Amino acid sequence: MADWRDILLVDGYNMIGGWPELAALSQTGMQGARDRLLDMLADYQAFSGLRVIAVFDAYRVPGLGRSFEQGKIQVFFTKEKETADECIERLVGEFTHRRRQISVATSDFVEQHVVFAQGALRISARELRLEIEENQKQVKKAIEPGSVSGTRHSLEDKLPPETRKRLEDWRRQ
Repeated sequence: MADWRDILLVDGYNMIGGWPELAALSQTGMQGARDRLLDMLADYQAFSGLRVIAVFDAYRVPGLGRSFEQGKIQVFFTKEKETADECIERLVGEFTHRRRQISVATSDFVEQHVVFAQGALRISARELRLEIEENQKQVKKAIEPGSVSGTRHSLEDKLPPETRKRLEDWRRQ
């Protein structure tokens, strides 16, 4: 099945270095910081409707690179001698030909200019963090007890009063 959603490409290690919470996590283990980032991106993807792809630099790691899904987020580890920037630029080139809006989240100033020249929008690490935090607030507000959008509506709430009365009378018989 083709995926026609707009796309957000995320430079994973750039976000980890740019977000205080993730930078602190990375001090005790990079895997924990990556997993936390991917969890946050998965929630953001679900809320925003964007297709989110995270790219991690494996420049000095021998191998062909790999791609997999974690929490419904497409994750790329670059191949040997390919930087995350090069992978992102390649993906922007592939996706822009398919009439989608592509955004790239990175605070790398040079990379922002390169992807912008290819037709992608750019988002800094700080801007993406703020957008994700705002989405988290909206989700929390929507699921609070008593909130209009968080209230579960039963069938009874949707029935006209005369129908409810008739059903209640039947129940009591």
